[in-house]
Amino acid sequence: MMKNYRILPATDSDVDTILAMYEYSRSLMRAAGNFTQWVGYPTRNDVLDDIRRKASYIVECDDKAVGTFAVVPGIEPTYGIIEHGRWIDDATPYATIHRVAKNADGHNIAALAFQTAKARYFHLRADTHADNLVMRHLLEKEEFVYCGIVYMDDGSPRMAYEWWSWDEVFSTLQEWVEQMVLPRYDAFDAAHRHDHARRVIARAMVIYRHQRERMAPPDAPIVTMMPEMVYTAAAMHDLGLAEGREEHHLASGRLIRSCDDLYRWFDNKQIETIAQAAEDHRASATQPPRSKLGAIVAEADRDIEPETIVRRTVEYGLSHYPTLDREGHWQRTLEHLHEKYAEGGYLKLWLPDSINAAPLTDLRALIRDESRLRTLFDTFFKPET
Repeated sequence: MMKNYRILPATDSDVDTILAMYEYSRSLMRAAGNFTQWVGYPTRNDVLDDIRRKASYIVECDDKAVGTFAVVPGIEPTYGIIEHGRWIDDATPYATIHRVAKNADGHNIAALAFQTAKARYFHLRADTHADNLVMRHLLEKEEFVYCGIVYMDDGSPRMAYEWWSWDEVFSTLQEWVEQMVLPRYDAFDAAHRHDHARRVIARAMVIYRHQRERMAPPDAPIVTMMPEMVYTAAAMHDLGLAEGREEHHLASGRLIRSCDDLYRWFDNKQIETIAQAAEDHRASATQPPRSKLGAIVAEADRDIEPETIVRRTVEYGLSHYPTLDREGHWQRTLEHLHEKYAEGGYLKLWLPDSINAAPLTDLRALIRDESRLRTLFDTFFKPET
């Protein structure tokens, strides 16, 4: 039987119903082994505040209340400090999805919450407890990008995520990338799975939007560049890893040129520019990218967040050098970081006012502080048993 769902603004008369849904959802968390989330929270005052701000919603199914959630526009105070990562887009307004809950009759409430929020806002954030595996899975399924750790008012950590509407990109192209491109990344090493590709897409699109706003002349390359080209080059930049890491950038270019599906959206010249951008993205490149598109993809792939760089370096070592012992991996990590990122390293930034400039300075300070670097290494060194 077809279910008839309605999303309605919550009112004061819904407070007790919402609190009961919180209690039911809390019991589900406990049954799943999550004993640390929603301890003494959300409160009646939290619900009343959501209603007052017109941010609280009730989900009805066949005229019965079955779920609730809040979508709160504006700055979320607990997101002001983020650790072990950074927000990708800290410039545009956003809304935050909070307090998704249901009762025993509720189904797919989180999906309805995401659907509602995405229809109202083009930039969203959310957080969840590390033990909430169901919500973490849903956030990834809904194309949110993991950004780092934020802390609640009581000091407890949460995993923080971000999402954008790429409404300037053909929906058919986005669907094709989701179905045919991103799943291919999950055959690669842990540092280059689909979450990496999705993060590079997000960074490339944010850089593109920022650069477009700064470039006034109508004939500027960034203005005339199709956003679909940015999206596609970022999505496909590492596909060549299927043929090995050493020349994966060249293999990515070949795969792009041979992909007949791309002719649904691009002509030969555009496909060639996308292929060249993939070829030029590699950090070890000694020459500048051949196009503005190549510079954007290269900068997006840098993702210079100090702790993320260390984690990915350790993960790559564990995946590709399984015979090394702990000290061997530590020496490999040191050598790689110095060769690539330290002063005089081969990594270069290709855009003026690069979003990577400040993080690179932070990373170089970390590399110089070998004691702090070793502590991070020991945190991330988790060989498979």
